[in-house]
Amino acid sequence: MIGLTKKELSVVVLRDADRIEAAVHAALEHAAPEERPGLERALAVVAEASAATDEELRARWVRQRMDAAGVRGPADSVEAIKALREAAPGLSLLSAVQLAKSAESVQRGA
Repeated sequence: MIGLTKKELSVVVLRDADRIEAAVHAALEHAAPEERPGLERALAVVAEASAATDEELRARWVRQRMDAAGVRGPADSVEAIKALREAAPGLSLLSAVQLAKSAESVQRGA
């Protein structure tokens, strides 16, 4: 089977927390005193969210797909991998298994 290739769907982690953080900072600079506590809390939430690693974000993506499919249990189960592939039809078996194993590793480390 050498030489055969299959197109695979890659999961790319996009981060735009820096732009969101800049927008909240700008709003905070011009905020009325009664708006400041809410914007300061929003800034803390953005900072916390932006601290997540790429692996944690991919694990969250996997868990969201599993939840949507009603799959409970380990992320690296056959049922979970099947749900991932159904949620993202272009996802190869290899990619689904890698994502599932990584998600389960993140889950166990938490």
